[in-house]
Amino acid sequence: MSEQAEQWIAILSLAFPVAAFLWEFAVVGRKRLGYRVQMDTLAADAADKPYADVLGDMRHDGHRLKDPSFVLLRIENAGSAKIVSDDYLADPTDPYGIKVTFRNRRVAAVVLTDPSNNALRDFFFEEMTEGDNVRVVAKPGFRRNNNAVDRTGTIRLPKVTLPRGAEYKVLVVLERWPEDDSKDPFPDPDVQGTDGHDRWYDPLVRFLRLKATRTESHVFASRPAWWAMWILIAAVVVQASFTLFLRDDRRPPLDCVGGTLYLHGSTAFAPAVRAAAEDYLTRCEGAGVAIPLESDTFKGSTDGVTDLDKAGLDADVPVGEGLGDHLAFTDGLASDGHPRLIPRPVAFSVFTLVVNKDAGVENLKLDQIRRVFAGQVQNWSELGGNDVPVHLINRDPGSGTRSTLVTKVLNGKEPPQFTETDCAALNPKQYGRCEVTSTDTMLNTTATVPGAIGYSEAAGVAGHKAADGIVKLTIDGRKPTAEGVEDTNYPYWQTEFAYTYGEPPAGSVAAAFLNFLTQQSGRDILHEHGHGLCSDAHNSGECRPV
Repeated sequence: MSEQAEQWIAILSLAFPVAAFLWEFAVVGRKRLGYRVQMDTLAADAADKPYADVLGDMRHDGHRLKDPSFVLLRIENAGSAKIVSDDYLADPTDPYGIKVTFRNRRVAAVVLTDPSNNALRDFFFEEMTEGDNVRVVAKPGFRRNNNAVDRTGTIRLPKVTLPRGAEYKVLVVLERWPEDDSKDPFPDPDVQGTDGHDRWYDPLVRFLRLKATRTESHVFASRPAWWAMWILIAAVVVQASFTLFLRDDRRPPLDCVGGTLYLHGSTAFAPAVRAAAEDYLTRCEGAGVAIPLESDTFKGSTDGVTDLDKAGLDADVPVGEGLGDHLAFTDGLASDGHPRLIPRPVAFSVFTLVVNKDAGVENLKLDQIRRVFAGQVQNWSELGGNDVPVHLINRDPGSGTRSTLVTKVLNGKEPPQFTETDCAALNPKQYGRCEVTSTDTMLNTTATVPGAIGYSEAAGVAGHKAADGIVKLTIDGRKPTAEGVEDTNYPYWQTEFAYTYGEPPAGSVAAAFLNFLTQQSGRDILHEHGHGLCSDAHNSGECRPV
């Protein structure tokens, strides 16, 4: 989502609740006369009730009602302010404020019922004194009219003052017109907050004055307000989704510096660095950034620093200045002999020993591993495994994965020299040793050579095409994971360093990518690839797990 689109969503998210609030509480919601038709039923519908005969035998003006029906109408103040006589949309001289029309029916009787407070009765009844007697009589509060021309019956209700939340009900008894022999169902009553004498009001006054609103389907808010609130909810959900799930993945880094960046070094650390580089390129699209990833520049830690050294010399970078377009990554610190290179700890990688499934082992003690790599164990049966010859698959001496194995696991002792220069030449029936030049070749060879044992960066094993043919070994029961390193002191791990030729210029693509990798979203990518973050370590300068 573009920044402009997010801004519009934010504006709409603010505008809709404000508009809905003003509409509900400052315009229509402040003064809202609501009504509900709580009952509209024929006497015939109560045929199975014990009072059916009474209803069916109801009479008016000496005749039995034809198809008698009953409507219970509730009138309420559904707004937030008091409704007074002047609020009704009717002629000020007209005592009536509400007109209810019943099509195809005429009115036989109308009764006030259930006012929310006794004060409301005063709009319908008054006390009359006749001598010493006082009796309550009905005001002309109900005005009934049956129009024979268009066969409608109407009632008119007075301009009742309704405090906030006040209500009253009227029960209307109706019948079908005597001349009407149809059995068609009756239309719903039509309730209007006007008497037809409001034409002299100007449009603005008419809009702001009171109208009767059906409240059955929106007791809480009107239909337009509901639409406004649903649009608001949708806008908030969309914005939150992009903020929580997509925005962090698509947000540009703090600085996208144009230029071409060349990456070198560790094959074990390469998958994580490549993934971070691809993400960086996506975020910096249009900023003129290029990172060649199609050619294999990750040839090992030693080759990586050698290539970086050569790039600095070729560029003839003066002492005290830095190269801004090359980075090399190594498993552990590089060897001496590179005085212009500056290391920065980035993460710690976890490595694992891998064995061919035919070996029949899943856990080895540290001493057993040292004996295997010293050439003292030549068949897996000697360690409780299957009767399969050991085939030792090593990386070339420039590999950081190999140097980490030597320093962290083999107590500083290098494995013996290969017996075959080509691993394909190993005899499957006898012990042998060979060397490979990459992690990918290491895993493929270990999976295809019976009894083979090798080593690799741990996170890269699970998704590798050769994963089904190999087993990741635990060392003394300790698992090859970042948690295993921190919690159980799993020994086979190493700090990953990023090397620069001198101090890279502040505005260079190398400095920008390093910042992205260690301080921005690149951290999450390294973590997803199973690496511990140096910035989270107890001593970030040494990048040692807690």
